[in-house]
Amino acid sequence: IKLLINFMWKFLGTVCFGNYHIAAIFGYGNLKWGNITITRVYFVEGLGHNIFSVGQFCDADLKVAFRRNTCFIRDLYGVDLVKGNHSTNLYTINLHDMASASPICLMAHATLTKSWSWHQRLSHLNFDTINDLAKNDLVPDLPKFIYAKEHLCPSCEQGKSKRASHPPKPVPNSKQRLHLVYIDL
Repeated sequence: IKLLINFMWKFLGTVCFGNYHIAAIFGYGNLKWGNITITRVYFVEGLGHNIFSVGQFCDADLKVAFRRNTCFIRDLYGVDLVKGNHSTNLYTINLHDMASASPICLMAHATLTKSWSWHQRLSHLNFDTINDLAKNDLVPDLPKFIYAKEHLCPSCEQGKSKRASHPPKPVPNSKQRLHLVYIDL
């Protein structure tokens, strides 16, 4: 736990091991080792290791491949970013080897100006769809970033506004019962 920074104590559920023992996940934090920071590393009391979620790497658009004695974490182009070894029914990543290697980027966020310019270029498409397009490489020259918004753009806000079909009249047209009223239907 002393290696984790920005630690958040929170019960996150349980983890089941290969020998069917169950342990509780008591929180998460960021693991910083040299120029490497890995976010949301789970803390399981009594385990002695920090746990990385394979889904966490997959959500960051990385590929995880397991072989008999090795596991690889690769980017979408197939370049190996991290290599782990299999020992005693557990795949381990040696942070000393990672820190000595060249710096790697596991996930990048687009700047707000870049996010908004792509939002406008793609006809004010919502940001979840832009992220899907970037993830699946469906738009040429769309950089593989995570696109985020901080507010609603004025054009989208105007498009989402509801207009009244006609302005309401404060005074009724009819002055008495059975008075003839002309309306458009």
